[in-house]
Amino acid sequence: MSEERPTSDAARQDAAGQAAADEYEVRATDADAWATACEEDLAAEKARRRAQHGPPPGSAAEELRKLVDTVADKLSGLQSPLLGAVAGGAAQQMVSQVVQQAKAAVEPVIERNPDVFDHLAAAGNELLAAYRSAVEAQERRWTTRDPAHRERRDEDDGQGPGERIDLD
Repeated sequence: MSEERPTSDAARQDAAGQAAADEYEVRATDADAWATACEEDLAAEKARRRAQHGPPPGSAAEELRKLVDTVADKLSGLQSPLLGAVAGGAAQQMVSQVVQQAKAAVEPVIERNPDVFDHLAAAGNELLAAYRSAVEAQERRWTTRDPAHRERRDEDDGQGPGERIDLD
């Protein structure tokens, strides 16, 4: 027959502490699994959008640089039928020189102040939103079909800045 000794209080506390530590590790693992799953879902969504819409636009400075390069390429490849075949080579060389000078002037500005272009783009978006809001409000006033509004306009009795003209 074996004799079992009752465990001491310290041993019980160690066992309870170990159980709590195991439970915490399971919870931490669950939280990590959730974070990992969220990251995977986000990466999959970004990949889907990239495949559907192409790469996202870069900063405003990068986009300006791309625009300058594209315009420079188009202008360099432009043939001028107005100048004729003799002057065409000289005109092409002059256009190429002007394009190179413009690129040389724009590049340092872009390099030194890339954040300025982001701020200008944001300001442009704000101005566009304000303009759109003003236009929509004016269109609503023009297209309103509220009969009460028309009656008030007819009952003006000539008190406004305009003069009422009787067309009969």
